[in-house]
Amino acid sequence: MGQAFQALSVWQVMGVGLLFFGGIYVLFALGTLALTHWLFPALGWGRPLDTRPLRQGQLRRELKQSGSAILIFGTGMIFPWGFLQLGWAHLTPDASATRIALEILVLVIWNDVHFWVNHRLLHTRWLRRYHGPHHSSVVVTPFSTYSFHPLESIMLGNVILLPMLVHDFSFWSLLSVPLFSLFFNSIGHSNYDFFPTVSSRNWLAASRRHQRHHAQYNGNYGFQFSFMDRLFGTRLPDRPEEARG
Repeated sequence: MGQAFQALSVWQVMGVGLLFFGGIYVLFALGTLALTHWLFPALGWGRPLDTRPLRQGQLRRELKQSGSAILIFGTGMIFPWGFLQLGWAHLTPDASATRIALEILVLVIWNDVHFWVNHRLLHTRWLRRYHGPHHSSVVVTPFSTYSFHPLESIMLGNVILLPMLVHDFSFWSLLSVPLFSLFFNSIGHSNYDFFPTVSSRNWLAASRRHQRHHAQYNGNYGFQFSFMDRLFGTRLPDRPEEARG
């Protein structure tokens, strides 16, 4: 599969990228809505977080900004493809399942580090105006996941480039990054507490932490995990009702 990707033309790469990112955005957004607005409430599992109504025109704005992000992410596929064409990076063919699993684990951790660093930069006075469009969604929805200013899309979309320069990954390991990233991002923007009984420090409480970030703006800059916020002292303290084990 990696060889087939490398054999594509630049226009084919951008076309495949647009279809891929557009497709997973719609799939994950609709899937998250189905789980949090129908299945889980019917099963009595979890609870909504912020029950305030959405701002007027919020969904239309989120879809418009998400379209811009999909365009950048999709056409941006030419950069990892270009690294391979130039010989700056290589793919490992026939990697074992164990190697792929370990690579994905490393990329999951790197994704959280990369996100925290860029997210923290976007909250500085120099860049916060570019992060403002995302924070226009105070009550988040699954369509908020890609609702970015173009600069934010560029900053967050380069997550696999540095790893590709330092290690020869499997094609499947690299392909997993946008999939698990969007999966975690959809959960974080679901506005639904899947595990109300766990502390907000728990990695299973990512949606609770991120909803609070949107409501309070400063703090909780992490992605799915909270280790970067704990390390740099940016984790928002638990509310009394969240201080559970």
